[in-house]
Amino acid sequence: MLNLIGTYECKADVKGRVMVPADLKKQLAPVSGSGFVLKRAVFQPCLELYPLAEWQQLMEKVSGLNRFNRKNNDFIRRFTAGVRTVEMDSTGRLNIPRDLMSFAGIDKEIVVSSAINIVEIWDKKKYEQAIDDAANDFADLAEEVMGDASDPNGIS
Repeated sequence: MLNLIGTYECKADVKGRVMVPADLKKQLAPVSGSGFVLKRAVFQPCLELYPLAEWQQLMEKVSGLNRFNRKNNDFIRRFTAGVRTVEMDSTGRLNIPRDLMSFAGIDKEIVVSSAINIVEIWDKKKYEQAIDDAANDFADLAEEVMGDASDPNGIS
């Protein structure tokens, strides 16, 4: 399993090209030959970059949903809206399509942040606001998510 580390600030040019930071590029090297899937995030105004193998694992779960259930069908449609395959070019750049840049409000200054096995791509101001907004509630959230009393290490 891929375990990415790091948060990086970089820039997008007017055509939506983003130079992947060298450290992140090294981490992605084992999977970059297969390409990536870029999509809208579900809960935040950012984009998610999935290595193709990670995307395929997720799609196995999604494809198990009964499409004759209206909620499932609506979920699938919205979850896959705007999904694109992208590749890192020989210089280490990703090209973000305009509609996805618009969705995430990305202009020029961006933050590329690891999220375990995927990468989030944010407009810098929106990323900083999301981190600031979450800071007040993070201790409570950490306790709720990771604070299983039956696990002495805090990891279930």
